[in-house]
Amino acid sequence: MMTRLLSLTLAFCLLLTAQALRLNLGQLRAFLRSSVQLQHEDRRVADYVKKVALTERITERDVEELAGEGIGPRTIEALRTLIPSTVNLPNATRDPVLRTVEQPKMVGPSEAEQKRLIADARDIALNYTKRLPDFICLQVTRRYVDPSGLEVFHLADTLAARLSYFEQKENYKTVSVNGRLTDIDMEKLGGATSSGEFGSMLKQIFEPETDAEFWWERWAKLRGRVVHVFGYRVKQARSKWHIVWQKELEHVPGYKGLIYIDKDVPVIYRVTLDAETLPPSFPIQEARTQLDYEYTDISGSEFLLPLRAEMRMREGKFLVRNNVEFRNYRKFGAEATITYDIPDELSSDAMKEESVQQATPQATPQAKPPGKK
Repeated sequence: MMTRLLSLTLAFCLLLTAQALRLNLGQLRAFLRSSVQLQHEDRRVADYVKKVALTERITERDVEELAGEGIGPRTIEALRTLIPSTVNLPNATRDPVLRTVEQPKMVGPSEAEQKRLIADARDIALNYTKRLPDFICLQVTRRYVDPSGLEVFHLADTLAARLSYFEQKENYKTVSVNGRLTDIDMEKLGGATSSGEFGSMLKQIFEPETDAEFWWERWAKLRGRVVHVFGYRVKQARSKWHIVWQKELEHVPGYKGLIYIDKDVPVIYRVTLDAETLPPSFPIQEARTQLDYEYTDISGSEFLLPLRAEMRMREGKFLVRNNVEFRNYRKFGAEATITYDIPDELSSDAMKEESVQQATPQATPQAKPPGKK
């Protein structure tokens, strides 16, 4: 599994124009929290807030709560100037993080059940690629950048590639860049790229020699299914995750993440990785990946295959986000054809994790082991 950051010198800069930026209150909160974490200058953040046109009502209580999270006095004053103009707007949904009433919790699985779930997940991970058919598909990578570090991303480019999977080996052939046909090698395109979506990422987490630590965290709902959410951690000494910067520097970090396992059937629907031991001297200071799997029909049989991957990195204030989608799966063969038209991007709402208060097995879609017709 390799993540490469070949070049971060894309010619993008943040322009705060006179045109107001429309945000809901939740988006504004997320921006302000990010600005606190990245220690942005109070004056600059306040200037940004003054250009925001809220679509929901903001109250003095909201301002006080945000002030408690560390935003500066100029930003607080800029927020207060928004209050009168939003009085007649709809009330915002309260941020779950700020709720004072605890939600009832489901009882988690016993220790013995947790061990069984991890053992089943390990079997899936170590044998995943052996169960896959030979196929081809369209891989669409949308690469976003934010030179400001304020979580205001701009689309840098859109790459389309023909991905073939034959005898458990992946092969990528570039089809187009920003809609223009090309056959240039993806290595020569620059920017951030990733690999490991077809099994190596999962395998390296669950390999016995990795000696990952697992623990049960919570129940959740993912794309309509109730799932176990397990946390895990891999020590740096056991890690095989390589992060490469511009082909010059390389670091192998320890990492942690989450594994989402179906409540009723041993199926993994999501895995995340978050680097933990990136040294201050290394240019990349944050690196994380999220990979989602979903059932896909190939020649009349359904297989659990990558649906979407998201990779995020930070170098100083420069943020990179790659959204990678896998579409139009077909059985590998001389007669196989796929459409290279770029589909619309998957909705981020459809990928969100939902909270679960109590078990609802009757509402859980019937999951199927990989390869079952």
